Amino acid sequence: MVRKSRFRNVAVGVTLLWITLFVIIPYLFVVVVSFLERDSMHLIRWVFTLEHYRELFSPVFLAVCRNSFFLAFVTTVIALILAYPFAFILNRIPEKTRRFLILLMIIPFWTSSLIRTYALIILFKANGIINTFLLWLGIIEQPLNILYTEVAVFVGLVYTLLPFMILPLYASIQRLEPQLVEAARDLGATTKAVFLDIVLPITMPGIIAGCIMVFLPALGLFYIPDLLGGARSMLIGNFIKNQFLTTGNWPLGSAASVLLTLLMVLFLYGYYLSARRTSTGGMGRIA
Repeated sequence: MVRKSRFRNVAVGVTLLWITLFVIIPYLFVVVVSFLERDSMHLIRWVFTLEHYRELFSPVFLAVCRNSFFLAFVTTVIALILAYPFAFILNRIPEKTRRFLILLMIIPFWTSSLIRTYALIILFKANGIINTFLLWLGIIEQPLNILYTEVAVFVGLVYTLLPFMILPLYASIQRLEPQLVEAARDLGATTKAVFLDIVLPITMPGIIAGCIMVFLPALGLFYIPDLLGGARSMLIGNFIKNQFLTTGNWPLGSAASVLLTLLMVLFLYGYYLSARRTSTGGMGRIA
């Protein structure tokens, strides 16, 4: 027992030390920098200001937010439409097939998402695999303009983030007892009523969790719009990257990062409230 307790203390201590050094302290630095003035020679000047947060309400940044939210929202909707029936299928097929499909879904995580994005370029470019195959079949006469379009960006984002939607939905649907659905049908409930009154409330935490896990990363994955969209539209992730790496405006980039983090906290709190409401009142409504 003493060894187990000592091992637990060491493991927890190392984890807390790692999080403190590589997560908390760097983020505190970002927060502090967001309140300092910019200096062209030394990046920052130790003078308190709120000017960079005021710049986040400028028409330019609001347009960036609008484009980013639209891109992330459409990506989330597409991922939800694709993932929901797939998660149901996973729960209905034999266990061996289910494990194989889950393995296929996880395998791409073994490779960097940046490399997978470059692989999509090989598929989408004018002389890429898709256009070459369609020309060979005689379906098209000229190569399709796929690369450097919004369609390519949406495909890249959905392809990268789809597993983050499937896994929470799969875990949520596993809690759905088939007896509830069968009892509702025996009592004369329609398919629509069964879905709205039983299936949807029980799987709602998974829907919300999946949407959060897709929506928030879609706001910050700057390299996918850069590589597949040709950087034609400025998004929040691209904006933050440019402030740090191109213009050298670290305080403004830090302020935008803090805003994005606050948005993430807001979404997580909404998920917490929804999960608590579902666990306390969802089954009561069904009963």
